[in-house]
Amino acid sequence: MEKYKMTIAGLERELPICRINDNLSIAAFIMFNDVELTIAAAKELLAKCPEFDIILTPEAKSIPLAYEMARQSGKPYLVARKGKKLYMHDPVRVEVKSITTENNQQLWIDQSDGELMRGKKVLIVDDVISTGNSLNAVIELAKRFGAEIAACAAVLAEGEAAERQDIIFLEPLPLFD
Repeated sequence: MEKYKMTIAGLERELPICRINDNLSIAAFIMFNDVELTIAAAKELLAKCPEFDIILTPEAKSIPLAYEMARQSGKPYLVARKGKKLYMHDPVRVEVKSITTENNQQLWIDQSDGELMRGKKVLIVDDVISTGNSLNAVIELAKRFGAEIAACAAVLAEGEAAERQDIIFLEPLPLFD
């Protein structure tokens, strides 16, 4: 398998290159099992981010990052879930189309969790920002609860996202033909 070598938060990693379609491949960035990288990336991102009250992240790959950023900052975090859960009371949902998922998805947040964001500065955190579709869905969820977006941050900005001025990220990640 072909790999893309890069340095993230001072750590060298090799990312497997995966074909999305006939014209596009991406380097897959998975933080789930990389505790060293999660801790280092959280520290570097927190140093770049403005003041915030709460972290919001989409399920699932960015949960370890959001947790570690919450642990290091002492601030709480919330997860926008990919499905409605039985425990959710009067949940709010938005639709999203991601580059790495075949079908449209939904992101859900429980009403009581959403109320924790009301009037607060929310830091939206993800592992990779690519098209920005997932990011926009999470922003919409936060705004439905009257949250102020403090910033949007990710470990990597993929493709054209690396040219955006409205996101904070550690490294650019190219797309591959």
